[in-house]
Amino acid sequence: MSEVLQSLITIVAQAASESIESTTALVQEATSSAAPVLTEMAGITQEQPGMLEFIAQSDMVGKALFVILVLMSLTSWYLIFVKSITNWRIGRRSERFLQQFWAASSLEQVENEIATHGANEPFSHLASHAIHARNHHEKYGAVRLEEKGSTNAFVTRTIRKVIDEETAKLENGLTVLASIGSTAPFVGLFGTVWGVYHALIGIGLSDGVSISRIAGPVGEALVMTGLGLAVAIPAVLAYNAFVRTNRVYLARLDAFAHDLFTFLTTGQQVSSKRPATRAAQA
Repeated sequence: MSEVLQSLITIVAQAASESIESTTALVQEATSSAAPVLTEMAGITQEQPGMLEFIAQSDMVGKALFVILVLMSLTSWYLIFVKSITNWRIGRRSERFLQQFWAASSLEQVENEIATHGANEPFSHLASHAIHARNHHEKYGAVRLEEKGSTNAFVTRTIRKVIDEETAKLENGLTVLASIGSTAPFVGLFGTVWGVYHALIGIGLSDGVSISRIAGPVGEALVMTGLGLAVAIPAVLAYNAFVRTNRVYLARLDAFAHDLFTFLTTGQQVSSKRPATRAAQA
């Protein structure tokens, strides 16, 4: 019985050894056959050109378009950061002034607060000019041509002038953002057309179609398309956001101007129970 078991174990061991040897041979054969393919794929991966390489091999027109798009992007992001910080500061200062305004007991107290702390945002700027215009016209009358008319008319013109000035300040830079957002895709499209044109020229001058001959111009065309969209999309989104913010802010400023004109013309005191802001429709 022991001899039978020993013979069975010997047979199993020999079969396992032969299986392992055959599997090892198959693995070595597969590795040796796949090695050239893996080496070729690694070489292709290492040789894949980047965006700057496509730009470097373009002509002067392609390089000029690339520089224009980069300058557009830098300008738009500069305006986005600067206007975001400026609008945030103006909003905080305006809220602080409105709280002080509606908590004041009279316009004279508001005038003293403005003289002490200065007019560093649109609401205090408007109140300062309107109060000064009322006091000046009541004291000296119509000395110059621009001061002709009643006190109410002179105050109204002053308020409208200040609102127009503040509107122009808030809209500063929006024209540049709108221009970049509308023209950047077309600049990128022009680069795309120029790259495709060079690809077609390369195909026409060659005896046969070669991927290496047309890869550069086509890659340049795709890079220009992507750059144009990357520059235009943030500029358009920022422009729409700033326009909406300015519209809401100017609506609040216009509502405040109506209340201020009423206080200046009727002589009523500022009520501390008035709300800090009037709801503005977005």
